Amino acid sequence: MSKYASSKKREPLFHVAKREGLPALNATLIRIGSVVAALIVCAIVTMALTGENPIKVYATMISGAFGTSRRIWNLLQNLAMLLCVSLAVTPAFKMRFWNIGAEGQVLIGGLASAACMIIFGDSLPNGVLIITMIIASVVAGAIWALIPAVFKATLDTNETLFTLMMNYVGIQLVAYFSRVWENPKGSGSIGIINPTTQAGWLPVIANQKYLFNIIIVFALTVFMYIYLKYSKHGYEISVVGESQNTARYIGLNVKKVILRTMILSGAVCGIAGFLLVSGTSQTITTETAGGRGFTAIMVSWLAKFDPFVMILTAFLLSFLEAGAGQISTDFGLNKSFSDILTGIILFFIIGCEFFVNYEIKFNKSSKEVK
Repeated sequence: MSKYASSKKREPLFHVAKREGLPALNATLIRIGSVVAALIVCAIVTMALTGENPIKVYATMISGAFGTSRRIWNLLQNLAMLLCVSLAVTPAFKMRFWNIGAEGQVLIGGLASAACMIIFGDSLPNGVLIITMIIASVVAGAIWALIPAVFKATLDTNETLFTLMMNYVGIQLVAYFSRVWENPKGSGSIGIINPTTQAGWLPVIANQKYLFNIIIVFALTVFMYIYLKYSKHGYEISVVGESQNTARYIGLNVKKVILRTMILSGAVCGIAGFLLVSGTSQTITTETAGGRGFTAIMVSWLAKFDPFVMILTAFLLSFLEAGAGQISTDFGLNKSFSDILTGIILFFIIGCEFFVNYEIKFNKSSKEVK
């Protein structure tokens, strides 16, 4: 190779650069455009794979979520429970503590509630029993989250793997007690707890079973917003999340912040477990959390850790889940197809965040330069 050829280099056609202060309107337009693009792609996939009219498919999705008052309340219930778990993981994520164990923390909180209903259902007044259940669930969830936090703060273990493995331990504990408390014997499941006395069941408000759950989660949303945005603890979480070295330099006790934040995260997961057992199903199974611990990660990240924006992201995912199920029922399609549509929409929604935060700049000249 000649000296001249080796000294030449070619500029790339484009490069990626981080945006600096994209206006809110432009960011909103990008997100809306991503949704429109996702719907177009879903329409093409629907016609190609099934031959169905995509407009009818979309109408079915809307009907599956809002077609009847019962579907609307089920949607609101699923939204509230997903939002509750998302609120729980948000303080940890904002601190850059990767709490992947919300699924197990919810199950342990629910198991504590179920234990109280079974053990104290016949001996405590219902009001006292419910208070006992709340305390037990909060403490159980907090302890379950505190275990990996202690190891992280003292031994710098990998919190992602630790919290993930704790999920499996929680699942097996629920499976074990499902055998211990099985009803009827030999069923392998606990069944509805206290169906006659309804001891430990949350009260029905305005003839709506799930309204109590929704009210509690809304109150938690307001609390978490104020806590993260305006409290001293919320400020410390932000500082530790930005840089632990900076936090130590300004005098923060990083270990204390980690432990305190994970206690809060686990406690809110415990509340979610309580609501799922006492206010939703009145029983506990290994499926009680329903994968919300993992879906909540997406909700929290898409909302950029803003509790009120999480309402929108949780609503979107709950709507897609309800609509996807209705598609399978009405069109007789495999459940996998509805999951494909959901995956395409989520791919576009998550992918658009790249264009919100970064821009592609084309070089003015692609000529060879020395």
